[in-house]
Amino acid sequence: MAGSAALDVNTFLDDRAMTRKQWTIVLLSVLILILDGFDTTMMGFIAPALIEDWGLSREALGPLMMSGLVGLSIGALVAGPLADRIGRKSIITLSVLFFGLWSLASAFSTDLTTLTVLRFLTGVGLGASMPNTSTLVAEYSPLRRRALLVTSAYSGFALGGALGGFASEHLIQALGWRSVFVVGGVLPMLLAVLLWWQLPESIRFLVHSGKSRQRIVTEVNRVVPGLVNEHTSFFNSEQLSTTPDTAGKGIFGLILGELRVGTLMLWTSMFMGLLLIYLLGSWLPIIARSAGLSLSEAAIIGAMLQLGGVLGNFTVGMKMDRWDKNHVLSLVMFGCSVFCLLIALAPATPLMLGTLVFGLGYCINSCNTGCYAMATHFYPTSVRATGVSWTSGIGRLGAIFGAGFGAVMMGQNWTLQETFLFLCCPPLISCMAMQYKRLHERRRARQVAAAA
Repeated sequence: MAGSAALDVNTFLDDRAMTRKQWTIVLLSVLILILDGFDTTMMGFIAPALIEDWGLSREALGPLMMSGLVGLSIGALVAGPLADRIGRKSIITLSVLFFGLWSLASAFSTDLTTLTVLRFLTGVGLGASMPNTSTLVAEYSPLRRRALLVTSAYSGFALGGALGGFASEHLIQALGWRSVFVVGGVLPMLLAVLLWWQLPESIRFLVHSGKSRQRIVTEVNRVVPGLVNEHTSFFNSEQLSTTPDTAGKGIFGLILGELRVGTLMLWTSMFMGLLLIYLLGSWLPIIARSAGLSLSEAAIIGAMLQLGGVLGNFTVGMKMDRWDKNHVLSLVMFGCSVFCLLIALAPATPLMLGTLVFGLGYCINSCNTGCYAMATHFYPTSVRATGVSWTSGIGRLGAIFGAGFGAVMMGQNWTLQETFLFLCCPPLISCMAMQYKRLHERRRARQVAAAA
């Protein structure tokens, strides 16, 4: 089959049906994020058993909960620029191996300080893998399905968190809390081997960074067999439309020129969204216990938050591909506030709390994965991995604040009602940020049209 004379790597997948290789990339990404979700949320499920085993107070777990989130932030901030320099595949594979190794080491912790350090190192790997995985999915997705595929991959994170809740309950009862770390370490290390064998490099990255023609030809033909040959020329129409003040400036390209307002609003939304999800992911089982639920019921309530997120992650992408992305995110952020208010006002029975927490999980995970999908769409190839990773990294500062503030709430003995009344506020701020971004983009579009 004759190869094409010239190929635009920005659009050549847009008018084709999804190929087997593209679906393989999505599946591998889902597996990565399932294990990310399991490892990231496991401390929330282990915490009650750890308190009983080591005789700790609830507030003593604050540094432990925050250490993993600090690692997540550092991993994201560092790995994004690296992925824009050396490639997505290498960073993703090494980060999965890295967090698996330190999760396994955590199983052998003998004191709180050691476990805190190991959770920090685990977090660095987790923070590096998540945003770069979504970047790779976006760069292998047709435009008409990009948001859906990115958020569908991220449903793996919520699914991993939900599986963590159900699996942790059985593992802890049968084998003790250390067994959760063993499972969370061995599985990523095995997956890293599969990733190195099957995961391709981003074609857009290869063209943008000037890699060898033969490698580009090989990767394109792995996706669409026979499409190109050694005589094919490659270009990226996205690069041609990238303005000079945003191209090739790495981190500074995010906050200079036309990207500045969108970047700041994305950072605000992700900060508030991750504050909410990680405060609840870290402390919800303990909050539920304080409301009179049993250890088993508290673990199930925590899992319901993640299970609702699986559905939310999948459906928000479909909405974002059909309607205005800023409007969709604003609506689910407003939904977060409504569910927090309902949880504060409703009776704290297992059935009622589980149902409302499921709805909250649907909205809150839609917010966060929607921000990832928005970032992959908003940033050009030259700074995409940096943009997505820094959106994640800045958002992790909200996660750190959320986990730390959760420890303060535990120390002050806040009730379930007081906790959820406070949690109505962060998603409202996110909602306003998305609307400001939408209005700025509309104003910018009018200015461009007037100048044309």
